Amino acid sequence: MKEIAMTRFLDADDVAALVRETGVANVIVQMAHHIRQDFVRWDAFDKSARLASHSAGGVIELMPVSDGVQYAFKYVNGHPRNAQNAMPTVMAFGVLAEVASGFPLLLSDLTLATALRTAATSALAAQALARPGAATMALIGNGAQAEFQSLGFHAMLGIREIRAYDIDPAASARLARNLAGVTGLKVVVVDSVRAAVQGADILSTVTADKTRATILTPDLVPSGVHINAVGGDCPGKTELHADILRHARIVVEYAPQTRIEGEIQQLPPDTPVTELWEILSGRAPGQDGSGRVTVFDSVGFALEDYAALRWLHAAAHARHRGSHVELVATPPDPRNLYGWMMDAGVAPHAEREPLAALA
Repeated sequence: MKEIAMTRFLDADDVAALVRETGVANVIVQMAHHIRQDFVRWDAFDKSARLASHSAGGVIELMPVSDGVQYAFKYVNGHPRNAQNAMPTVMAFGVLAEVASGFPLLLSDLTLATALRTAATSALAAQALARPGAATMALIGNGAQAEFQSLGFHAMLGIREIRAYDIDPAASARLARNLAGVTGLKVVVVDSVRAAVQGADILSTVTADKTRATILTPDLVPSGVHINAVGGDCPGKTELHADILRHARIVVEYAPQTRIEGEIQQLPPDTPVTELWEILSGRAPGQDGSGRVTVFDSVGFALEDYAALRWLHAAAHARHRGSHVELVATPPDPRNLYGWMMDAGVAPHAEREPLAALA
């Protein structure tokens, strides 16, 4: 009897267990390694801006990418008012499939992994763009991303102090409480944006409101500082005053997408930017010592989710996490779908191994 090909399935608890077992900081570092590996293969990927469906309450997006061997996509939403109903602002799941057959190898929750890969990408960019010896980071917006951003910058850049500000003091208090046991990292809760940026080497803006906000103005941004702009990630949603951008060196993930969704939507469409892959591959310089402000205008890109799915697939296989589900019908005779449906027999099940792995 033919074995039924099975897809590995990781629910939210499975992903959380994988991360706990590995350690949050370790996962961020490992994901950053995967992201670097994939960004330096930039030309191997079929890339496109994500498909977004906007509504009054938020946005639902599909984010696809493929290197011709594996294909991945993420379904993700962004609904800032969800927090009022005890629901996450961002929820996501993703699929990793083999291109040769189209078979889905992995179906996984990506809500947690989105926060992890965002922190990994932010820290990866800051390693190249922030001034050497950066020790203090202002973290403006202390929502669900805050702990991951803090741990990523601590692990990958050696940040020792987080100056945390949020319009909701309870959010900053939660951040300080959750990270209280992290050796070598201090969270200082402050009461204003101005207090947060005082003495900071890196300014991270990670707010959630779907508006053209002005979180940072030029007078708050000293020369030589690096801005990790994470919160402006859809049309009509920004965090930085346009004059900051006009005088800064701007790095983005994928320019066609960022020009629609990022901080640079405020600028003319021909404004010069550098894509992150150019820096990671050595085609463009990182920190040049000029004292110029650098901005990583991060909106999130499908290649980061591809890297996260690669990590999840390998980690789950190594640690025997998740379950196997018959996600798609694979009848013994592909032309007899009806007969398969009506057949009461049960075939043995087998995890589907990637064709590339079997070659």
